Amino acid sequence: VQLQASGGGLVQAGGSLRLSCTASGRILTIDDMAWYRQTPGKERELVASQTYGGSTKYADSVKGRFTISRDNARNTVNLQMNSLKPEDTAVYYCNAAGVRRSLLQKYEYPFWGRGTLVTVSS
Repeated sequence: VQLQASGGGLVQAGGSLRLSCTASGRILTIDDMAWYRQTPGKERELVASQTYGGSTKYADSVKGRFTISRDNARNTVNLQMNSLKPEDTAVYYCNAAGVRRSLLQKYEYPFWGRGTLVTVSS
């Protein structure tokens, strides 16, 4: 299973970016898809996640500004980021957990994309 993320870049404060991630490989369903971010010297933190059924979770720092969405049929997850702030600058990673390869088989570990850099200038 591979995760390919795209959409990072440089944007001014107050601007918007949209990140996309597609999972490929032997996949039947994915329980949870999420975006994490990490800055130098800090631990990777959860930004937003969405279950297969559609339930979402957001970090307090991005509530009301970021929106996560999924296309289960295409195994994609997107992150619409609005009203960006300089403190949102980070490398953003796509994550897929609870990946089921068949009705009876589920991978025991999550998968990560390589990361895409988001830079917000003040």
